[in-house]
Formats: sequence, C-alpha cells, structure tokens
Amino acid sequence: MLKITAYADRLLADLESLEWPDHIKQMQRHWIGKSEGADVWFALAKIPDTLPDVSVFPKMLRRREGQVEFKIYTTRPDTLFGATYMVLSPEHPLVPAITPDNRRVTVDAYRAEAARKSELERSALAKDKTGVFTGAYAVNPVNGEKIPVWIAEYVLASYGTGAIMAVPAHDQRDLEFALQHGLDVRI
Repeated sequence: MLKITAYADRLLADLESLEWPDHIKQMQRHWIGKSEGADVWFALAKIPDTLPDVSVFPKMLRRREGQVEFKIYTTRPDTLFGATYMVLSPEHPLVPAITPDNRRVTVDAYRAEAARKSELERSALAKDKTGVFTGAYAVNPVNGEKIPVWIAEYVLASYGTGAIMAVPAHDQRDLEFALQHGLDVRI
C-alpha cells in the first residue's frame, strides 16, 4: 500500500506546476487526502472491567487521570458542541470491552457481518447507514455530556483511529445515520 500521506505536501506542491484542468487537479487533491485538524480524546463514561492493553494501541487509547480515553481526529474541532454520538469501527479494539452482556449477541453479529465486506463495500456513499449501539457512552470533553457509542461499517479501522465523533448538523453522512437510527441532531 502506498503511504501517500507521508508525501502529501510534496504531491500537492507539484500538482500546482501541472498543466491540467482545474477539476482534475481538485480530484487529485481529494485523492491525496491531506487534511488539517485536531486529535480529540473522549473518555468512556464507565470504565469496563476488562480492557485491551492501551500500550499496544497508543495512537488510539490511553489511560489518563483515572479515565480510559479513545482518540478521534477531526478537521472541525469547532463542531465539538454538536457531537451527539460516537462511532467506532466494528474492528476497534475497544468494542469487545465496552459491550455489555445484554448487547453482546447483537454487536458480535454486526461485527461478523461487517467483516465479510470489503472496505469499498463498507464505505459506499449511496447505501443505508447500518450500525448498532454498543451499550456504552463517551463523555464529550467540551461539555461533559454523555453520548452513545455506536459501531458502524462506514467507519474503517484503517482510516485514522477507527473512531469518529458524529456531528449530524454539519456532516451529511452523520445526519443520514442519525435520522435512520433515531439519534439526536443538534442545530
């Protein structure tokens, strides 16, 4: 696999010297995928009895001040107040630990179903946004609000940290998911 992000600055700079139509250059910029944003840590509202070894996943998980936290990356930290739910990839290492017994059969079945699909199938834009509630909650770091943690196939473990904050008022995909699953949309 090419590690395009390691060369993003150079690719973007060299793109400007090409005599290509603007719309082709724009498509290339999107393909290169460089974005600027911030890492944000969300604490779990309740610490699970068992946890994956956070030292194995330092880019995704940490223990801090008696809390267990997971990291998301956002290009829009200004929308933190609008986050109404979180989504982890079905493969995220926290999923087994945060899923209570009364949700385990549903969550495990969904994880198995997602594992049978390719990343392309999972990230297709024109399809229903499937997902299941894990039974866990995270704490929004800007307002202390408890928000539900879901898993959904449209969040990929191979992209970023495999976790997102969902802001339905500012993201079409998050809005579609929220409407489909009866989740809050804060305007």
